[in-house]
Amino acid sequence: MSRQLLGRPADQVARDLVGARLVVDAGTPEEVRARLVEVEAYLGLDDAASHAFGGPTPRASIMFGEPGRLYVYFSYGMHHCANVVCAPAGTASAVLLRAAVVEGGEPAVRSRRGASVQFSRLLSGPGNLCRGLAITRSDNGSDLCADGRVHIERATTSVPLSIGPRVGISRAHDLPLRFWWTDHPAVSAARSSSRLGVEKKGTGSKAGP
Repeated sequence: MSRQLLGRPADQVARDLVGARLVVDAGTPEEVRARLVEVEAYLGLDDAASHAFGGPTPRASIMFGEPGRLYVYFSYGMHHCANVVCAPAGTASAVLLRAAVVEGGEPAVRSRRGASVQFSRLLSGPGNLCRGLAITRSDNGSDLCADGRVHIERATTSVPLSIGPRVGISRAHDLPLRFWWTDHPAVSAARSSSRLGVEKKGTGSKAGP
């Protein structure tokens, strides 16, 4: 995906990320291709649930940079979470990657997640997504618009999109900023939370590839 496309407001970017492909370790035996099925938008300085709320901190400094960077943080001392920085530099907006479905490289994912894990659960949930794709703090700041270890390919087909409140947060949890592929089995365990609407999503914005 281009930096121009990712330079829009987080809620717009989030819509286009549902159905987009996340590619990790391309061209290596560990290559994994996964299609994003669930994301959440965080709107920056004025969003009480955002790491950017109240201004820059060392942990969230990457959010204040250019769009198209990967922001990775360690959550509750248990797992990593991956976010796509979006909107113009200084806006501090990002989209949390909540769930994806494996399209290629399942053996590599299972080597990290386990042989007995149900296929649809392999990358379901922010922590499982990072674990299955081996995304850690060492990937923080990676350029998702380049052909590096992690990059995103724009969606080329339309998917049905559901919209509802974000989950797992204690503030600003009523805002309709979670977007997911309607009825997809890989959507996280929070899929049962209230749904505010369903729409057909096209192949993306006219901002460019």
